[in-house]
Amino acid sequence: MFVVILIMLSGMFFGRLLRGRRLTFLPRVVMFFIWVLLFLLGVEVGANPKLIANLRLLGIEAVVIAVAGTLGSAFLAWELWRYVERGRKS
Repeated sequence: MFVVILIMLSGMFFGRLLRGRRLTFLPRVVMFFIWVLLFLLGVEVGANPKLIANLRLLGIEAVVIAVAGTLGSAFLAWELWRYVERGRKS
């Protein structure tokens, strides 16, 4: 964890040093590394037989969590809207 924080702080330091310069190549470099990380994540997942065996169950759990989160957010937003509207009428 210390290494992660140190790398992040060094990036902030270099970002501060290079603040005035135009770094037009930087978005392409960042996107390249994101693609590399996604590829390596796929390799890691594909190499894990336990994960591959339980992929169906993990997918079902992911759908349940996503639906529950969406419905819960919609319900609480609706309740907040009702509460605010009730306050306006009085």
